[in-house]
Amino acid sequence: MEYGRSKAVLVLEDGATFEGWSFAGEGEVLGEVVFTTSMVGYQETITDPSYRGQIILFTYPLIGNYGVIPGEEESRKVQTAAVLVREYTPHHSNWASEMSLAEMLGEANVMGVEGMDTRALTRHLRDKGSMRGVISTVERDTSVLREKAVSHPSMSGLDLASSSAQFDEPTLMPAIGEEICRVAALDYGVKGSIYKELRKRGATVLALPGSTDAEEVLASEPDGVFLSNGPGDPAALRKAVENLRPMLGEVPVFGICLGHQLLGLALECETYKMPFGHHGANHPVRNIENGRIEITSQNHGFAIREDSLPDGVELTHTNLYDGTIEGISDKALRAWSVQYHPESSPGPRDSGYLFDDFVNLISETKARA
Repeated sequence: MEYGRSKAVLVLEDGATFEGWSFAGEGEVLGEVVFTTSMVGYQETITDPSYRGQIILFTYPLIGNYGVIPGEEESRKVQTAAVLVREYTPHHSNWASEMSLAEMLGEANVMGVEGMDTRALTRHLRDKGSMRGVISTVERDTSVLREKAVSHPSMSGLDLASSSAQFDEPTLMPAIGEEICRVAALDYGVKGSIYKELRKRGATVLALPGSTDAEEVLASEPDGVFLSNGPGDPAALRKAVENLRPMLGEVPVFGICLGHQLLGLALECETYKMPFGHHGANHPVRNIENGRIEITSQNHGFAIREDSLPDGVELTHTNLYDGTIEGISDKALRAWSVQYHPESSPGPRDSGYLFDDFVNLISETKARA
């Protein structure tokens, strides 16, 4: 695919307008515009199912310089609606790279735009909040484009997870090395590296669509249940929440990101949409139990409301940027979760111990049985 240079315009729902040039794809695309502060890992980011339906703005100014490396993707396809960068680098230098970012986006029919004032756009979203937007290389009338942005479905109340499972049928993935336990994983739009982290620790993973009912999950006789990340509003997944409740107390349950929010809802907590969410690989989180600070990888636009935590549900981790909830636990039910991504990919490795904790809890539970 050739490196293109079509003029592109972004119009947000509040009328703010930004111009640039396409480096991949043409046409028109709509989605919620969010910014990520990750400096590396654009390949993992754009293939993360949690970004489905969103237009991603990279705050780091230079994107594309190491190309696309086979095996670094988090799902089978590009999940983002479009990509916005300050400067795209068409010439990639990494020895393992087999194509450019433009080629990857082009094959997926996903638009990439460079040359925008990404600093100004980021400040606008930080001050006003993430909002719907439309990018077009064919329409120049900004009033028409704004109407399209306003008419696009809001992320609040939007169920994207029900159609985002990476595995449509039960899929067994054996442990890497000796099997220590078996985990049933409910897939709402999982990142592939999460399963790798579980398997590396001796867990055989039975990946199940997020819609799998509790009776079927428990019939597989798992030693533990994992709740994956995924896109959209957790409050829109009422059936998924009701489905989780019969599993609580039966086996240890561990959730990440959307799985964390769904567990919270199943425990009678409330969730809300954040102004611009947490997207990036540099978010400081405090582990309340030991006081340790973790630099974490995050991608979410919703959170659990702290004043809604019921008796028996403890706050385990907090975000040091804004004080929002990053982890909860119900020890009586052996159920716990974190809002951030301990598998990183991209990001620091500070939080990998959480997978150890999950496998260790399962092992202790099996030993007492």
